[in-house]
Parts: sequence; structure tokens; C-alpha cells
Amino acid sequence: MVKASSLALAVLLAGLSGTAHAQDKPVLTIYTYDGFASEWGPGVPLKEGFEATCGCTLNWVAADSSIGTLRRVQLEGDSTEADMILGLDTAIAGEARATGLFADHGLDMSHLSLPGEWTDAQFVPFDYSHFAFMWDTDTMDAPPSSFEELIALDDDIKIAIQDPRSATPGLGLLLWVKAAYGDRAPEIWEGLAPHILTITRDWSESYALFLDGEADMVLSYTTSPAYHIFDADDHTIKAAMFSEGHFPQIEVAGILKSSDQQDLARDFLAFLTSKEGQANIPTTNWMFPVVDLEAELDPAFQGLPQPEKTLTLDEAEITANLAAWIDEMLAAVQ
Repeated sequence: MVKASSLALAVLLAGLSGTAHAQDKPVLTIYTYDGFASEWGPGVPLKEGFEATCGCTLNWVAADSSIGTLRRVQLEGDSTEADMILGLDTAIAGEARATGLFADHGLDMSHLSLPGEWTDAQFVPFDYSHFAFMWDTDTMDAPPSSFEELIALDDDIKIAIQDPRSATPGLGLLLWVKAAYGDRAPEIWEGLAPHILTITRDWSESYALFLDGEADMVLSYTTSPAYHIFDADDHTIKAAMFSEGHFPQIEVAGILKSSDQQDLARDFLAFLTSKEGQANIPTTNWMFPVVDLEAELDPAFQGLPQPEKTLTLDEAEITANLAAWIDEMLAAVQ
């Protein structure tokens, strides 16, 4: 009995010791959107890869959207448990920057491969693509090659788009039209209105309508066809390339000033933008990596059409006018 009790005590103490040791590990908490942190998203392999070298625990906390992560941190303020936000994009970077919640990352970004040079001191990019309308070669003979050609189609050709107030692709479309047409944007929205089947809260709902055949086209990304090629060797889903050019989505991550894990957060950003980290992005998040993976980039991404022109808007202009532009769009289509 004494020996058995001693053995049990030793096992218990060993277990407690192991628990204490595990709790001594630093924890890096990152707020992101649910798709990124899901079991099929890049969050799983990135967590495994980083934890293998950091001696830490990476904790993903998912919101329903990247906009939702920013709103949560704004509500929580300096009391937030988050060390970083991952999944904002350049469309809302100005608003995020204006909160004063983000620290400079201090990293060298000269190795990145993006549409344009990256010089942002606070936000680090981790993937990108351009917004585009998907079409199906089985149901359309040829796609429109501009917004004006889309408007000129019969009204029974329907598109599914997303709400710019809740979905980053919807916000991207808003900025795409504004960047391409400027003061003519309301006219373009009025022309698109008869073709809009629905404006969904998120991307997945509108994309499902397209795949089910209820919408002829759907707002998505130039990289979306790669998923269908990779998953089912299906080459029928394509991106319509518009002569006006296309607006990019560049997704970014930023460290919060309130974090007590500043160095660990910087280490994660360095890992995220390394070839090892970036190799996890294309076939889980279905976007282009921000470094040149060369032969390691999956063949599904090879040969995807790319815009001849990348459209841009000044960050300060977006921040100052976004609310008015959303109102302008909604007034035209409702």
C-alpha cells in the first residue's frame, strides 16, 4: 500500500509538473476570420509550423469576418486578449490604422512579391488576389469584358454580390467600381441593379447561389478557379477579365500595441511571410502567396489570367469617403 501510494503521488506530481510547464509557455493570441482558423484553412498548418519552433502556444480566436475582428478589438480596447489581428485588408487598413491600436512591425518586407511595392510600417501582407466575376463555360458562351458590357446584357443575366458593410469582397467591389469610374460610379450601380439577384451578407452564401445555378455570375477572386481545378479538375469556372482593370485585395496582419508578446508576434509575422509559412496559403486560402514560391506553387494556380491593369485608391481617400460611397451604392441598387 505504501509503495502504491508513493507511486500514485509520484504520477500525480509528474502530471502537475507537466501542466505547470505547459502553462509556462507564452501564448500568442490572434484574432482572425472563421475561414482562416477552420480545420480546412491555413490556420492549422501555420499553427503547427510556428509552434514547432517558437516554444509557444498559438491561439486562434475566430470571428465571422475580418471586419468583425476589428470591431471586437475596438470594443475591447486595451483590455483585449488579442496580440494581433490577421485578415484585415487594404480596404479597411486606413480605418484600422486610425484607431491607434496597432504597433509598427519593424520587419524588412523587401522580399515580398505583390502588385506594387510594399512599404507599410504597421501592416504585413500575407496573401492577395484581384476581385473578379466568376462565370461557368457550361452556362455562358462568353463573359462580359467590362462593367458596361455586363450592364448591356439582358436583364435575365443575374449576378450575386456581397454587402460592403459586412463582407470584404462586397467592399472590394464598391472600391473597384469607384476606382474604375470615379464620379460615374452611381451610373454604373444603377446599370447593374437589374442584374443583381441578391446582395448577401457574406461571400459563401453568394458563391453557393452561383454553384447551384441560381446566379449566372458571382463576385469572387481571380484565384477562385484554382480551387475547382485543384479539387475536382474542373476547368469550367473562370474569372471574367475586365478591360477597366481590377481592384486587388491584399490581406494583412498587424500587432496590437496592447500586446505583451511583441517579440513573439514579430516572430510569427516573419514566419508567416517566409517561404515555409507562405507554402500553406495557396491551397487552403485560395489566394496568391506574397513571396515567389516558384516550383512549389501548385499547378492549379499556373496559367490563371491576371489583370493587365491593377486599380488603386489612396488609403486616406477611402477612409474619408467610404461611408458616403456605401450610401451611394445602396441608394442606386435598392
